[in-house]
Amino acid sequence: MSVFRYIKNKRAKVSLVMLLIVFFLSLIAEVICNDKPIIVKYDGEYFFPIAKVYTDARFGGYFPTEANYSDPLIKANIEEKGWMIMPLIPFSYNTVDYELDEPFPLKPSSRHILGTDEEGRDIFARILYGIRISFLFSFLLTFISSVIGVLVGALQGYFGGKVDIFLQRFIEIWDAMPQMFVLIIVASVFKPTFFSLLFILLLFSWSELTGVVRAEFLRARNFEYVKAARVVGVSHFRIIVRHILPNAMVSVVTFVPFIMAGGIVALTALDFLGLGLGFEYPSLGDLVRQGKDNLQAPWIGLSIFVVLSMLLVFLIFIGEGVRDAWDKRR
Repeated sequence: MSVFRYIKNKRAKVSLVMLLIVFFLSLIAEVICNDKPIIVKYDGEYFFPIAKVYTDARFGGYFPTEANYSDPLIKANIEEKGWMIMPLIPFSYNTVDYELDEPFPLKPSSRHILGTDEEGRDIFARILYGIRISFLFSFLLTFISSVIGVLVGALQGYFGGKVDIFLQRFIEIWDAMPQMFVLIIVASVFKPTFFSLLFILLLFSWSELTGVVRAEFLRARNFEYVKAARVVGVSHFRIIVRHILPNAMVSVVTFVPFIMAGGIVALTALDFLGLGLGFEYPSLGDLVRQGKDNLQAPWIGLSIFVVLSMLLVFLIFIGEGVRDAWDKRR
């Protein structure tokens, strides 16, 4: 019944469909935005450069390095002995367009539909690749932190007493730690990577669900069927997993889209401040920074503002739809 109530919420349903479409397009970003051909037929053989590296000499060049498919010699050789199919946008997230005559950043045109950034890279390609990294980062952060938060909250609520008091005091002290200072220290000592940032943010985000789960377990542990299960000798683990946790998951599920939105915002903010991913990653936060630094190129800030706004709005609407669908009063 909850699924049917969610489907009837048109705003939440449309947001879910749009978000899935955007995420799917980001997953196949190499096929949409790439400076390598999708498929090449050369001298009677088929090649797939987006999946495998081929040398310049393989297509009639002179160097043993990876082929540059925008090189006039390579293009002429392939056209002479076969053909190639380029992606819709022939630029990857790190491709610098050296054929432009105007200074960077370049305004939107038929060659770059959203323009280029201050280094001559296609903004649309960087946004599409950046959405994928942001979603995967936020999903992993939400999933791992939710598992830890649910586990700790379940232990607090189910056992209560000294276990609850000890864990609650620990959470209060841990949440009081200056998260930004820790990130600054780590970023100054180690080079931030995808997994190092994930680990650092995970240290401070796992406690978001503990309060909700703890309250649900404190309420449900005194139900008659839970007491009956204890009397007949059912193990604590089985009671937690089968009898109480399904009820607590209703509250957890409603919070997941909001936590994902927070993960995207956190990664974008860190990249904007220079504490996030390096320049080798396509970053939405880096585009936000470039929009601030290049006010004479409003298309940069406007593009990333629209994209981030749409992603966060979709996630919030999905969260509201899930919350309303699981609301027993409805």
